Amino acid sequence: MKTATRTQTMVERMREIRDQVSHDIMNMSLSEERAYLAEQLKKLKAKRKKANR
Repeated sequence: MKTATRTQTMVERMREIRDQVSHDIMNMSLSEERAYLAEQLKKLKAKRKKANR
């Protein structure tokens, strides 16, 4: 039961992230979207690198 709740929470969080990204890029051009996604990926990689030290 605990795993089901955790999985549900993770799925809800992924949906929130997807919805936020969709909202953020809604009115961007393709080049702006690419730059936005590249920046988000860069931040995520830096965060993971810091957490794995």
